[in-house]
Amino acid sequence: MSELIFYTTEGCHLCDLAEQVLKNINLHQAVKFVDISDSEALVKLYGTRIPVVEDTATSEVLCWPFDENSFIEWLKA
Repeated sequence: MSELIFYTTEGCHLCDLAEQVLKNINLHQAVKFVDISDSEALVKLYGTRIPVVEDTATSEVLCWPFDENSFIEWLKA
């Protein structure tokens, strides 16, 4: 499996919901969490789109909203 990056920030309630999706499919520990507030470039790129998950092997991103089924389908694509 390629590396997955979860772009988030503190106080983001949608990020909390997305993190629960990852926990529900047992991927929470396999994902690298990155707080976009630490990078101006990431804020510009994802500030209005978080939570976002990136597959580093393909550079594909999945933006909220997603559920367990759509996340798994995205991983398979």
